[in-house]
Amino acid sequence: MTHGLQNSPDNLAVASPPEVLVLFDGCCRLCNRFVDFLIRHDRRRALRYTPLQGVTAKQYLEKPNPDISSIDSVVLAEGKRLYFKSSAALRLFKYLPAPWPLAGILMLLPRFFRDWCYDLLAGNRYRLFGRTDACRSPAPGERELFLP
Repeated sequence: MTHGLQNSPDNLAVASPPEVLVLFDGCCRLCNRFVDFLIRHDRRRALRYTPLQGVTAKQYLEKPNPDISSIDSVVLAEGKRLYFKSSAALRLFKYLPAPWPLAGILMLLPRFFRDWCYDLLAGNRYRLFGRTDACRSPAPGERELFLP
């Protein structure tokens, strides 16, 4: 299954994604905590999740999209667009109830600065928060939120 792309500095466009999808590092404890946070606060259940190590992510981000092994970022598939790094993380807050959407004000900061901060944390996430040997398994009440 190949998806078409439109490259831009902040996002990539994909042909017909299934829904709003969060692609995350399933072996990263910080990433898993962020997913837990999103699930707890996403009362509308608007978000779906898949680990970057899963088959959905591999199909979603296959050529001509970026090489999945080089992605060191949360990815947000929203409509036909893919958002990476700080843009993805900050856009996710708009799906949560108040006061969380106010975090979107950080989008006013220059992207290079936001992404520099994001990369600093992402580059040290395993050392600071740890790594698991296997991807996160959804709890019974969360199974419908996860794609393989």
